Amino acid sequence: MALHIVYYVYGILHSKSYRKTFSADLKKMLPRIPLISDYKKFWAFSKAGRELANLHLNYEQIATYPDTTIESLENKEYASLNSKNISDDGLLVAEKPKAGTSNSEYEYYEVQQMKFPKKGQKDTIIYNHYHTVKNIPEKAYEYVVNGKSAIEWIMERYAITTDKKSGITNNPNDWSKEHEKPRYILDLLLSIINVSVQTVDIVNALPDVEWEKE
Repeated sequence: MALHIVYYVYGILHSKSYRKTFSADLKKMLPRIPLISDYKKFWAFSKAGRELANLHLNYEQIATYPDTTIESLENKEYASLNSKNISDDGLLVAEKPKAGTSNSEYEYYEVQQMKFPKKGQKDTIIYNHYHTVKNIPEKAYEYVVNGKSAIEWIMERYAITTDKKSGITNNPNDWSKEHEKPRYILDLLLSIINVSVQTVDIVNALPDVEWEKE
């Protein structure tokens, strides 16, 4: 029973109406979880909480969202357009490799900075010079974590950055090489898209409750 209560709490914390009703309180104190007297709604929240916990704990194992597609250029295929990697129609164009570099699988999946083709076009993410992720559902961006969609957190976190003060460079591709998983970052992005969609669907299906504030 204790585990059902844990899942119930996790479900409640994802309720839109709960967050809206207690938004001011949640900013200044630990959340207070009301106990719902309607046992059917209790079990609905507990079941949803279990599903959400499974998604959020095992996010790396979640498959790609069925409608999302990847357009990829082959390892040895290159094109150029005024030294840019995005064509006039917004499609990905691969850059020629730098002199002296090999075309390894790690370079094929290496990420510099994921980005959208243009402002406001979020159904497409340009992963790198070789891969473009398309048909991302609009509702995937409704899953927000700390003020930003989970997808955009991944795009921001998994980028090569250099600290101005220390000069230290953070390269997320190093982890992929250390663990011999060249596709890790791309697969993670694809998983998070599906996690986001499923999370939104579960949250939208939560029971309606009239919360009473003390």
